[in-house]
Amino acid sequence: MSEQPPVSRHPHPYTGKLIIVEGIDGSGKSTQLLLLHKWLESKGHKVFFTEWNSSELVKATTKRGKKNKSLTPTTFSLLHATDFASRLYHEILPPLKAGMIVLADRYIYTAFARDVVRGVSPEWIRKLYSFAITPDMAFYFRVPIEVAISRVIGGTRGQFKYYEAGMDMNLNPDVTESFRLFQSRILGQYEKIVDEFQLITMNATQDIESQQNEMRRLVGEALKGYKPRRGTHGRRTVFWRRFDEPKSE
Repeated sequence: MSEQPPVSRHPHPYTGKLIIVEGIDGSGKSTQLLLLHKWLESKGHKVFFTEWNSSELVKATTKRGKKNKSLTPTTFSLLHATDFASRLYHEILPPLKAGMIVLADRYIYTAFARDVVRGVSPEWIRKLYSFAITPDMAFYFRVPIEVAISRVIGGTRGQFKYYEAGMDMNLNPDVTESFRLFQSRILGQYEKIVDEFQLITMNATQDIESQQNEMRRLVGEALKGYKPRRGTHGRRTVFWRRFDEPKSE
């Protein structure tokens, strides 16, 4: 097996901080990031949130492909990479340059795990995302597959989505069993990259409050000495003023 191409792990040069979360569907990562968002804002930080597969550039195309069930693994991968590139340059880098804290629900590690399970070459996928910057903190919410299943079924959706369950891979005609097989393989891929990319592993089986307290402790320690300030790219720009809290008159 050939060695994986190197992925940059050098600190980014911007004045802001990039904090990301990873994990399979049902890990609870989104809930924890939302709570962290509120906590950071309560501490006076300026925070910007972004999530996977949300760029206006490709969102409609991805949605149409999912609806028609016409996305191949490579097409799916390229669409997500395009989405990420668009968000990186238009949503992530500007607030980082302005000295803000950026919270990202999923990052390149989602592709490193999910796309590889779908059969995309690990070497190719790493080269595809070689332009990405290194997060300041990357949390991985580790959860047993059965817990994830119970959370998705017991949540507001109450059912699995076609691609979420890996139904396009023909693993099993039963959607729950397909989800179990597909997401279990993704778990396996995450475990392979935890040490390589120094992902901070969280026990996602703990109650929400315990997880959040631990997350806040770690983030609080990492932000010691960090003072929200404008970066050289954020001075006297419309962008910076756009995120200021409106003052009452």
